[in-house]
Amino acid sequence: MNGGILNNQGDIMITKENKEQIIAEYGTHAGDTGSPEVQIALLTARINDLNAHFTVHKKDHHSRRGLLKMVGQRRNLLGYLKKKDITRYRELIARLGLRK
Repeated sequence: MNGGILNNQGDIMITKENKEQIIAEYGTHAGDTGSPEVQIALLTARINDLNAHFTVHKKDHHSRRGLLKMVGQRRNLLGYLKKKDITRYRELIARLGLRK
């Protein structure tokens, strides 16, 4: 039932194991939770989960506000990463499939 690392289908929350997988895949070292890549990947996973949640629960406006806050936070982190290191930014958006 697991639809990949960034697709936690069926759940609104990321499981501990899934979170550890994302940290291992996008982090620079073990236990790296502060790098922008890891933070953006975790936010992307949560955003994807909430989008799946909204296909069923269309009137959940409280959670939709949380989704918009997460999207804004991810946008800020992406802007920071783009300003600091454009190559890391381009690699990350390609890996996550954020831009077309």
